Amino acid sequence: MSSPPVCSGSSLGLLVRQVRDAMRARWQHELVKVGHDLTFSQFLIIKKLSEGVANATELARIAELTPGAMTRLLDRLEARGLIVRGADPGDRRALNIRLTEGGKQIARDIAQCGERVSEAAFAGLDEAQRAQFVRLLEQVRDNLSIPET
Repeated sequence: MSSPPVCSGSSLGLLVRQVRDAMRARWQHELVKVGHDLTFSQFLIIKKLSEGVANATELARIAELTPGAMTRLLDRLEARGLIVRGADPGDRRALNIRLTEGGKQIARDIAQCGERVSEAAFAGLDEAQRAQFVRLLEQVRDNLSIPET
């Protein structure tokens, strides 16, 4: 006999979406507090470029944007002086995208905002609980991953 499912009034999918949306809202709130008016997609692109991702196709996948929407987002970031695009010497069809000094400063601010958001998210949990929570989320993610065939 299996035990009944744990239910706190929220379905797993709804709860995960609520957490994701709350984190996005908190990120934007923290960024506005330090003077950066960025959309969540712009934030993601700057964060990923600071980690070394420089391929427009990969950036579009990460931000869940179409190629056209990605081009418009990059246009806006470039107009604000946060990124530069240049030809890839190894592939004429590709562009290298990198952060400018202004973009790097925002990336540093993003990292600090990330620390504040994480602290807010984990408030009231000790280190062991935090680690267990992350392990459990990773397990749920892995359980739901569709195997490659």
